[in-house]
Amino acid sequence: MNILITGGAGFLGRTLAQSLLQRGQLGGRSITTLALADLVAPSDAALAQDPRVGVHTGDLLRSLPALMAAQRWDAVFHLASAVSGECEAHFDLGLHANLDTTRALLDACRAQTDAGHPPPLFFFSSSVAVYGSDAAISLPALVRDDTLPTPQSSYGIHKFVCEQLVADYTRKGFIDGRAARLMTVSVRPGRPNGAASSFLSGLFREPLAGQPSQCPVDQDTEVALSSPANTVAGILAVVEASREAFGGRTAINLPALTVNVRQMLQALQDLAGPELMLLIRDVPDAGVKKIVQAWPSRFESPRAAALGLIPDPDFGSVLRQYVLHHAEAVTQPAARQRLGL
Repeated sequence: MNILITGGAGFLGRTLAQSLLQRGQLGGRSITTLALADLVAPSDAALAQDPRVGVHTGDLLRSLPALMAAQRWDAVFHLASAVSGECEAHFDLGLHANLDTTRALLDACRAQTDAGHPPPLFFFSSSVAVYGSDAAISLPALVRDDTLPTPQSSYGIHKFVCEQLVADYTRKGFIDGRAARLMTVSVRPGRPNGAASSFLSGLFREPLAGQPSQCPVDQDTEVALSSPANTVAGILAVVEASREAFGGRTAINLPALTVNVRQMLQALQDLAGPELMLLIRDVPDAGVKKIVQAWPSRFESPRAAALGLIPDPDFGSVLRQYVLHHAEAVTQPAARQRLGL
């Protein structure tokens, strides 16, 4: 089986790739090729050295013709995207990276099918940013599977448009498409990115490394989160579900842990000690606050539950997962001592 992951150098792309390589198969078929396409090569040297892995760098829209001509792809995981903050600051960049590139990738997959090959499996990484409160249709306190998306940001609009394209290309038989709306993934390792939700990793990652961090929103702000492991498990469950089990063509909401920032910081203190709280300052950012507060925080997702998916139990477990997998990034002395590192 030949698999392509766009955004393969990003944290989620690398985590998904590692999981696929460890499994060795997808949907009962052995993985022979796993291509990672991104602007840069993945930082994980061991991942790139796996003989099944190929790395393709450069602007995806421009490199697609050569990439698609080089191989017939059985499955495509489309994770590449300009993130929320970038799309608000640079409108044309968002259109190019999100809409134009997704349409081109779908057309490249369609060309395979038109050539007589089976429709490739196509996973699209959407977001809960498709939801918002519109002047005509207010956002309910609890988002259900049948809640109407009314995005209030360029990023959310891009994601919703692409969901509909994936649904229509699936309806026409060009692809076997699945779209899932991901929650904010926390805690992400590495450096901050341009997403409005980036602070939901930085508030914990930086203090654990002995670095200062800023909270741009009120600490009572509720958010919907998922750990990296739970997110990848959700993606794979969606991809491996039968067409009937997936249920139609509409994007599925993955499970969410609802928690407010104050509770998250308390979980950090309980796990790693009160010294870390001295590294965190409240620095309000009206732009970030506006975007984050427009996103829903409470979900009821029976479609995800029917696939056996459940949310993370609490934020303490999310933090413990980060420490377990990235112990080398925990360098604050008191935290290391408390955690037994």
